[in-house]
Amino acid sequence: MGMTIIITGAMVAIACGFLGCFLILRRLAMVGDAISHAVLPGIVVAYLISGTKDSVWMLLGAAAFGLLCTFLIQILSQQGVQHDAAISVTFTFLFAVGVILVSLYTRQVHLDLDHVLYGEIAYVPFNTWTLFGWEAGPRAMWIVGAALFLSLVVVGLLYKEFKVVAFDPQMAAALGIPVLLIHYLLMGLVSVTTVASFESVGAILVVAMLIVPGATAYLLTDKLEWMLAISALVGILSSIFGYWISLWLDASIAGSMTVAAGLLFVCAFLFSPLHGVVTRWIVRRSMRLAAIKGGEG
Repeated sequence: MGMTIIITGAMVAIACGFLGCFLILRRLAMVGDAISHAVLPGIVVAYLISGTKDSVWMLLGAAAFGLLCTFLIQILSQQGVQHDAAISVTFTFLFAVGVILVSLYTRQVHLDLDHVLYGEIAYVPFNTWTLFGWEAGPRAMWIVGAALFLSLVVVGLLYKEFKVVAFDPQMAAALGIPVLLIHYLLMGLVSVTTVASFESVGAILVVAMLIVPGATAYLLTDKLEWMLAISALVGILSSIFGYWISLWLDASIAGSMTVAAGLLFVCAFLFSPLHGVVTRWIVRRSMRLAAIKGGEG
């Protein structure tokens, strides 16, 4: 059971961290936070239309409202509203609409805010999927795995375009790359991955996994390929150490995984060979001592 939880946590961290690298490079980290909340009305609308809590409908509804959130932020920003204000106004409005829809139309079913926003990874091994009489294993692993596979395929096919847009959107536009299409593709993947991860770790922890592994990798390398690989490694280590911390403290598993990711970020922040605070202090001190010795000589 422990191994299933660790693998699921690692898959969520890898799926979120992979896309989080592009969000960080494009300075859109808060957009990931906004999308993770703005998809709530999409989940409710999908349930009201389909009458089922089937994951496919939930993903479609969430992706639609994730893109709507991105579109509204883009429109408000282009019309002169400050970018951070546009993000705040859009996601709080959509989240509030979702809260109202939940309270009005889903009272008789198990689709409340706790169910949508605060997943419990400890229950993952017990929620299995059976296909044609075959026990396929934990449902969350299949859903998160499918979202990760989709992200790998889309980014893999358009890797050059994603890379150029991430570093220099103006140059990408000059090269004829459809910047807006790549932007909405990325936001659509973030929406799908966010919802796919809801049931295992919850929306709030998904936000952490969207940003922290990528931010940690950003401190350790200047190359995108290595950044993606390091973010995946940070995700795996966060899952392993987080599970160990939860056993040690007898505390929340998902919360412990987030704490582990935060501790890894602090280590990179202090000791990164490129941008670490301690590393830069040692370099400056060495240079100062060398200058003093040179002056004495």
